Amino acid sequence: MDFTLLLMIAVFVASLVIQWRLQATFGRFSQVVSARGLTGAQVARAILDAHGLTGVRVEPAPGVLTDHYDPQAKAVRLSEANYASPSLAALAVAAHEVGHAVQDAQGYAWLRVRANLWPVASLGSNLGPILVLVGLGLGAVGLAKLGIYLYLAVAFFQLVTLPVEFDASRRALEFLKRMGFLAPGEMGPARQVLQWAALTYVAALASSLATILYYASLLGLFGRREE
Repeated sequence: MDFTLLLMIAVFVASLVIQWRLQATFGRFSQVVSARGLTGAQVARAILDAHGLTGVRVEPAPGVLTDHYDPQAKAVRLSEANYASPSLAALAVAAHEVGHAVQDAQGYAWLRVRANLWPVASLGSNLGPILVLVGLGLGAVGLAKLGIYLYLAVAFFQLVTLPVEFDASRRALEFLKRMGFLAPGEMGPARQVLQWAALTYVAALASSLATILYYASLLGLFGRREE
């Protein structure tokens, strides 16, 4: 079996394990109520106000783990469960999303780079694989290579995402500790939730790189493939 295909399978399995651990960790600590009993929405609002971001809204979002910061709308959107929950997991996620809002307000460089890369990364994600497969089917090597180049933009976007996400988690833990939202014994669970969430971004990058290598192998860019 082709090494690059084996690599893709290994990365896929590792991604499943990371997702499972994230869901298990989040599920476990979503059942543990913080000592202060504040909800995710209350903590997010308090951190934003402490940083002078009174114009950034905190809103509920439908779905599970749909939490995100919308830089265009200037809104921190928390999944409905995290919005109303006083759990350790909810507070960790809420503080993380506020971390992105603070990054935006402070002009954090990597956040801006990621925003500028998003259009081409979105194009690469949607069009890249199609061009590769069509190019292989038609024997149009140039077309397939164009698809790989577009998919490289996806990997680069995911690479830039890593410092953005890790920095937001670092900020989140700092907010929760400094502002006294979590007791010392509650910081460990919050850190675990954010660490496993961050690893999903690492897994996404690894998956994209493995896919690119596999496409390159199909095109014979590493030499003639053995039948």
